[in-house]
Amino acid sequence: MGIELTVLGAGREVGRAAVLLSGADGRTNIMLDYGVSFDEDDKPLLPLTVPPSKITAILITHAHLDHIGAAPFLYTSARPMAAMSRLTLEIGRLMIEDMLRLSGYYLPFEYPELITMLENTKTVGLGESFWINNIYVDVLNSGHIPGAFMYRLVSGERSVAYTGDVNTIDTRLSRRLSTDGVEANILIMESTYGMYDHPSRQRVEDLFIETVRSVVEDGGIALVPAFSLARSQEILALLVERLPHSNVYYDGMAKEILDLFLKHREFISRYDLLEKVKNTFTPVRSSEMRKRICREPGSIVVTPAGMLKGGPVQYYIKRLWNDEKNTIILVSYQAPTTPGRRLLMLGSLEDGGPRVRAKIYWFDFSSHAGATDLFNLVKSVKNLEKVVLVHGGEDSIYTLGYRIREELGVDFIAPKNGEKLSL
Repeated sequence: MGIELTVLGAGREVGRAAVLLSGADGRTNIMLDYGVSFDEDDKPLLPLTVPPSKITAILITHAHLDHIGAAPFLYTSARPMAAMSRLTLEIGRLMIEDMLRLSGYYLPFEYPELITMLENTKTVGLGESFWINNIYVDVLNSGHIPGAFMYRLVSGERSVAYTGDVNTIDTRLSRRLSTDGVEANILIMESTYGMYDHPSRQRVEDLFIETVRSVVEDGGIALVPAFSLARSQEILALLVERLPHSNVYYDGMAKEILDLFLKHREFISRYDLLEKVKNTFTPVRSSEMRKRICREPGSIVVTPAGMLKGGPVQYYIKRLWNDEKNTIILVSYQAPTTPGRRLLMLGSLEDGGPRVRAKIYWFDFSSHAGATDLFNLVKSVKNLEKVVLVHGGEDSIYTLGYRIREELGVDFIAPKNGEKLSL
């Protein structure tokens, strides 16, 4: 297969993943993800564009906006087939609808394009295979979040694997990535954490539970800002397993996504724990309820947004920050320029603002593989000739890439956005 790759997004950056794979026949162009990022002012940034009429199909790995958020744009003037899991389809709709409500003014598409995308989506299952013209596609587990896939594309004797985001440890939500027996000549791989490894998940969980228990026993309120998709439900599952008798509330879109997870048992590793969350913990239903929770010592609140940018967390944090008995426990990545990063670095919620009196903690619950796990993933792929590293900063990409080249003898490429590669 004479393959040409065009990196349209996530080239030497994290976010707005988009890679166009063009086959030798000149008529097959497959888009691998088409996501969106946000700038400092929360304005959406889309990948570079290609005429939608040229696209044969779109393979979506999972429902995080940086992988699916811009996909409706490809339906403004065409109707390519999209493929993703049933769960990604349902959650993706919810996520994109929310983005349209918040950022629709800045987006080059509207609700009708989202509906057109949904109408042209083929849902696929783990382990399935299907054809896109003369290219054969295998669906593999990526381990990232429930419903997340990676794809292997084969034409003739040549093969390409695209990871999307991957995780190599089991969590309460997802079973780990397994690459046993995967063969690919070209591997297009994320490199978000190409510079360092995550701490032991067991150790992180133990310290988190110890911290929450301490806050509750001292009569404070533990506020846990978390991403609405997957991180909130992971934290709730951990709490119901380790602190089942605690007074736990969950708010915002975390509620709807929990319900969607419960509809799709086949994608959930510890379904029993999510059922227990639903039957044990309390969803927040009204502003009056939020007000009461903030006066309830010993409560635990899990709520979006994970980086403190919007969402119900804004309500809670304004009422809890000035009491040293309370604790703000961050469990999500904090991007530069976000309020969460400012809180961690400066101890305040806004530039020049007062110092937060509540205690502040951060725990690494990442759903991305760390550097050693990414390296071992590369090592496990059979017949590998080249690695294309995307979805990472330059430092992460080159640190990981040089290690792959030196220790495995496999060359790597670090393309910029807009760069075409003939492979």
